[in-house]
Amino acid sequence: MIRKILLSTLLSINSVAFADVSADSVKVHELKEVVIQAPKVIRKSDMDVYHPSKSAVENSKNGMQLLNNLMIPTLNVNDAFGSISAAGQSVQVRINGRESTIDQVKALLPESIKRVEWIDNPGLRYGGASYVLNFIVANPTVGGSLMLQARPALNCAWGNYQANAKFNIGRSQWEAGGYFKLTEGIKAHREYTETFTRPDGHELTRTETPLSGKINNSQGAAWLSYNYIKPDTTVFYVQLVANRNFSDLYSYHGLLSLSNGEKSVLLNDESGRVGTTPRFSAYLEQHFANRQILVVDFSASLYTGHSYSDYVERYEDVPDYITNVSTYIKDRNQAYGLEADYIKQWSSSKLTAGASYTANRNRSLYENLDGKVFHQRQDKAYLFAEYFQRINSVTLTGGLGVQYTTFNFKETGQGNSSWNLRPQATATYSLNQNHNFRLSFTSWQSAPSLAETNIAPQQLDGFQWRIGNSNLKTSSSYMLTFRYGHNFFKQRVSGSFSVRAFTSHDAITPYLYWDNDRLITSYENSRGLQNLSFWLAEQIQIIPNRLIFSGTIRYKAERMKGKMYTLYNHTWSGDAALMFRHKGFQVAFQYVKAQRNLWGEKISWGEDFNVITVDYNWRNWQFEAGMLIPFGKYDQGSKSLSQWNRNEQHMRLDMRMPFVSVSYNLQWGRQKRGANKLINADADVEHSTTQGR
Repeated sequence: MIRKILLSTLLSINSVAFADVSADSVKVHELKEVVIQAPKVIRKSDMDVYHPSKSAVENSKNGMQLLNNLMIPTLNVNDAFGSISAAGQSVQVRINGRESTIDQVKALLPESIKRVEWIDNPGLRYGGASYVLNFIVANPTVGGSLMLQARPALNCAWGNYQANAKFNIGRSQWEAGGYFKLTEGIKAHREYTETFTRPDGHELTRTETPLSGKINNSQGAAWLSYNYIKPDTTVFYVQLVANRNFSDLYSYHGLLSLSNGEKSVLLNDESGRVGTTPRFSAYLEQHFANRQILVVDFSASLYTGHSYSDYVERYEDVPDYITNVSTYIKDRNQAYGLEADYIKQWSSSKLTAGASYTANRNRSLYENLDGKVFHQRQDKAYLFAEYFQRINSVTLTGGLGVQYTTFNFKETGQGNSSWNLRPQATATYSLNQNHNFRLSFTSWQSAPSLAETNIAPQQLDGFQWRIGNSNLKTSSSYMLTFRYGHNFFKQRVSGSFSVRAFTSHDAITPYLYWDNDRLITSYENSRGLQNLSFWLAEQIQIIPNRLIFSGTIRYKAERMKGKMYTLYNHTWSGDAALMFRHKGFQVAFQYVKAQRNLWGEKISWGEDFNVITVDYNWRNWQFEAGMLIPFGKYDQGSKSLSQWNRNEQHMRLDMRMPFVSVSYNLQWGRQKRGANKLINADADVEHSTTQGR
């Protein structure tokens, strides 16, 4: 009798699963786990799978809003700022396995999102990503959609605007969209104190009293994509995107008081960047017999633009300048990426092997150096193989990657190259559906950037300079993580407790040294960074699908060793969110205290912020009102611990902004699903930086 009941249950599950897949969908074979019930979160060996509730879908008008409503522990989702992060690090976003952008997530229909995969231990094929968020999107039953959103502030020139449309013809789908982010003339000031110590022991302290300042950060993009899907056989996808940085400016005006008793100095410090980046990508996925897949992806991007900085000092009653430093760099940089992966699956195991190649070609013209031109080329090749095996309640994953990196400056012939191994292993034990334990070891490499290796001297102020180091080597990082995932009280409480140990024995970090009367900032392969961190992340359904709390608390202890220093850092950080839903209304509050990170001789932190919103859904419309930073102060800054320059900087923005938002979704006809890119070739183009102290 029991066997008949189990068989009947499994047949029912299969019937529902097949009914959910339309005739024109592409079947992406994955290793299934038998789940009799459909809880909100399923803890698999390599990810946590979240199924959106009906109320979460109904209170969302795009993919970003739905992700925010899921309230995944450890994940910071800021729909107003358009950002996704975890533990102070960036999150790689994917749609059906294809690497995507936050703007593409915003273009997703909430009804089409079947589940969200949260991967906090990405495998080798993710290219060293710290975290991965994958949206699994099923076929909508409509033939087209139009999504519009506008979110302006009411008291300043700030806002986000987006439009996206999809059309289907047979097995083809066309998509066109664009967004514009307005940040213009936002009032800002800098709280800054610095103490310089010369090798002879002489000290000078300069304290900056802010007088005025502003920030511009307006940018936009437009995209057009086409995909062709032949079920179970072929997927072809091409996309053209054009990004434009219209105005990127940080401007500070202050009064410097000097500890040696000299007259106060008026300071003007500005830096910015303007540029355009078109990008093309093409993707092919071919399915073969015996559950084999070959995927190939190509991408190319071109950056043309300029970066600039102006640093001026003068006495209040004297028109002549004490210091007048200007830097102006024109970039014309290219990047190309090609990747191919082979995937073979069996009933309880999977083999993935792949290769990728990335090329960067950078050309920088320094107008402040009499038009001198510098060329840098960087090449990276990567090979990997990874094997997954499930044995009852235990799953094992092991793999090895090999990376070759080389870069060279044409004008001087200077450069470097290196081979690095990238081993990775994970073991997971699932006690049951509500409790699992995972131990994972991962590693990755970080190649030196254009700014770190550029040997062209850049003057920052009267005596501070920045000079890159062309002898840098690719650094390696290693991480060991233990994670306990749990669900209690019928999943009304779910979350994880984690312990992580990290080391990078040759991390690329900045360091300072005196060269006669010049204080130089350069870069080195350090003696290593080590840290140990603990965090607890929980989601509590106080009233299921009505009143929900999500929060994370983190502690980190770290040690940084440079050639001439050893520094320590102990820090607490965290976030909390509370959401209430009732009859189409939704009220949410979010608070984030950013993690303080030690890197080189500096401790830096991202945005400390809070936001409150009230939403109302009516048919195809969503109306929202909110306030950015209703409590406290906006803070983003850094603290230098160098023996030659001890300083502390806080960037304060006038971010107490009331705003409104209007979203509209229109759907019609019959629509196909977008292409499922399983990989994404890296072609991120680099650009110069002129930002000063």
